[in-house]
Amino acid sequence: MSLELSIVTVRDIFQSEVQEVGRFSSEYQKMSAIIILDKGDTKTLGVADGGRLLVESSSGSVVVGAKVDDQPHKGLAFMPNSPWSNQLVSEETGESRIPEYKSIQAEVSTTDDSITDLSEILARMRE
Repeated sequence: MSLELSIVTVRDIFQSEVQEVGRFSSEYQKMSAIIILDKGDTKTLGVADGGRLLVESSSGSVVVGAKVDDQPHKGLAFMPNSPWSNQLVSEETGESRIPEYKSIQAEVSTTDDSITDLSEILARMRE
């Protein structure tokens, strides 16, 4: 099962604190490699809190953990601003010259794959 969602990237103070410990730490990945979904959307996808989701946009894809939000925002998902969400952002900036972090169109589906490792993301950037 898959679902088309609009993703907005957000900043998280706790993620910033953990980043100081180390960007390669499991704590940083746990707080950064997530997508926060409306309870109804998680039900539609058949994924529980902590389940893994493949998120694909026209610019890239990543596997992240699902986080269920009790606040309703059907069709809208949130991801912390991180290397994982940046994989989904288009390089095209248009006249603004600013990447589009606030309206990423993506297809989200359940997966058994592991969360995309930060070292893999860095390797993609070198290609």
